[in-house]
Amino acid sequence: MNRDPLRDVVDAPLFIVPRVLERLRALRPALDGVALAAFERLRGCLLEGIEGHPTRFWVLRQVQKALGAVEGEDAESRQHLHTALKELLAIIGTDDGGVIR
Repeated sequence: MNRDPLRDVVDAPLFIVPRVLERLRALRPALDGVALAAFERLRGCLLEGIEGHPTRFWVLRQVQKALGAVEGEDAESRQHLHTALKELLAIIGTDDGGVIR
């Protein structure tokens, strides 16, 4: 059985201001295929929901879903998505809590 990587994550409030949302909208990582689709779904989810759920745990749960979408993809695609997700989390103002491996 796989251990949930969010089990040990310490939740924290996130301070989401309009500039954060603008930077999320502007982020255009060099992705394609399934990785791009997963990233775009995640970004849309965050833009729609983060103001109502401004917590580290909620964001990381959404990131975890995006990672699940690329599990069967090649290592290079997954690595490019990991890089893009880390950039996205930096914009939001948190780290990956060990979810991105």
